[in-house]
Amino acid sequence: MKKIFLVSMAIFIAFGFLAGSASAAVRVRGYIKPSTGRYVAPSYRSSPNKSIWDNYSTKGNYNPYTGKKGSVSPYKSFKW
Repeated sequence: MKKIFLVSMAIFIAFGFLAGSASAAVRVRGYIKPSTGRYVAPSYRSSPNKSIWDNYSTKGNYNPYTGKKGSVSPYKSFKW
């Protein structure tokens, strides 16, 4: 019984670390566009960094909040 408990705790802790490291979402608050006066609903986006490979819209990735697959080529905005 003690062995099962230790194994389950180890799995629980491992998944906790994985879930914590995988959260790269930033909440964007809703706002009103000054140019048109239209309201833009709140949403989530990937956290800002210098990588072009881990954005929700990059081909090969998907947005976990909307379920949409990324369609933008990572090389499109790459600057040499």
